[in-house]
Amino acid sequence: MTTQALDAVPTGQVATAPFDARTEGQRLMKNWYSGLAEAPGRGQHVANVFVMGNAIEILRSFDFQLVFPEINSLQTGVRKASEEYLRLSEDYGMSPDVCSYVKADVGLILKEQQHPAGLIPKADIAIASNMCSTFIKWAEIWERMLKTPTFVLDLPGQRGGEWKARPGDAQHAADSRWIEDQFRDLIQKCEKITGKRFDMDRLAEVEERVNKMIFHWNNVMALNRVCPAPFNAMLDGLTYIGIMNVYRGTSEGVEFMRQLEEQLKAKVARGEGRVAEERFRLLFSGTPCYVSMRRLVELFETWGGVFAYSDYLTFASGGMDAGELVYDTSRPLESLAEVTGLAAQRGLSNQFFAHERLAQQIRDYDVDGIVFHGIKSCRFVSSGMADTRDYLNKRLNVPSLYIESDLIDPRYWSDAQIKNRVDAFFETLHQRGGAAPLAGKNAAATAATAAAATATGSPA
Repeated sequence: MTTQALDAVPTGQVATAPFDARTEGQRLMKNWYSGLAEAPGRGQHVANVFVMGNAIEILRSFDFQLVFPEINSLQTGVRKASEEYLRLSEDYGMSPDVCSYVKADVGLILKEQQHPAGLIPKADIAIASNMCSTFIKWAEIWERMLKTPTFVLDLPGQRGGEWKARPGDAQHAADSRWIEDQFRDLIQKCEKITGKRFDMDRLAEVEERVNKMIFHWNNVMALNRVCPAPFNAMLDGLTYIGIMNVYRGTSEGVEFMRQLEEQLKAKVARGEGRVAEERFRLLFSGTPCYVSMRRLVELFETWGGVFAYSDYLTFASGGMDAGELVYDTSRPLESLAEVTGLAAQRGLSNQFFAHERLAQQIRDYDVDGIVFHGIKSCRFVSSGMADTRDYLNKRLNVPSLYIESDLIDPRYWSDAQIKNRVDAFFETLHQRGGAAPLAGKNAAATAATAAAATATGSPA
């Protein structure tokens, strides 16, 4: 595959207004929700999938319409409608301590699948995994309330400190065979549901498009190592990963990521950053508070702070967070199992070895400070944050801020309290000096980073 092939605009596409990632992302998400509402009328089969630990490529090869319950839930927060769904589920009997994504989805069921973005169809099958312990319990709710059949993937994680399965070693080969056998079982179930025979060539086509998306996505992430950062990882980045997941393995997804990379390259070439006068480069660790995300980013950008990196973009990108996670389309099913195993190991080990990973990202993105966001209803994400924060402060002497709210529950957001803590954090950073070009960043190093980040090559 050539660079020219990657950069080519699909035949028949007409040049229109300049590409705007936010506007185009909104359009694509609107189209996706319209497709969900129309799926039953078209006789299209529907599958529930999670962002992590799924089998999207197989489902795409069977033409399933995909429902992402996590995205549905966070969208209620973005649209300022989440509290209604949360209270419905709590009145039904759900504990306030239960994951607010799950509670919003239960509220959706109680509202007969009426979502602020449109009707969400009932799924013919749900794919769950052990990537999050909540996934399996969540799928049990669908089984009980909607009679949705569930297929559970058992994905191996890391077995000990400083141990990793690597392509070519015996453990990775064994893990891959275990996953592949499960995929073959899933294929049989999909054939029974759809009445279609599995097409290996279709799977390879989907994987090829995923490879292209991975290629562009990694270039996009690398571009934010440049100072000033061309995008905010915690606001703009949420749009990007939404498309990465919802349109994974589609031509629309490839084209969005291609144009996004081109747009950001142009911003870097012009020296244009997300923040007009970038003074502080920040790292966000944890899951966003979607009901107040724009407000939170505003509090930081007022001080000249930009989130150059977020680990949320890593573990929420559906396994498309690293350049080596590329499919070998000459052996589609085996390669899918191999890549799924590597991605799962990273995700399952994320909380246990976060300090090592974040230390590297601090260096890569030239970070001045870290913001940890604890989630009231998500112990998986929040556990270990205190230890990680202590480690990074002692080993790297990087200031940090810990704030706590929730994924989509506005009742846990206190604007005045969080603003006070943000202001105090920046006063500390101000005393240490910022990371703006005017504050002494090495221009030559920045130029070299930009050149490396925008280098082209073949994704497959």
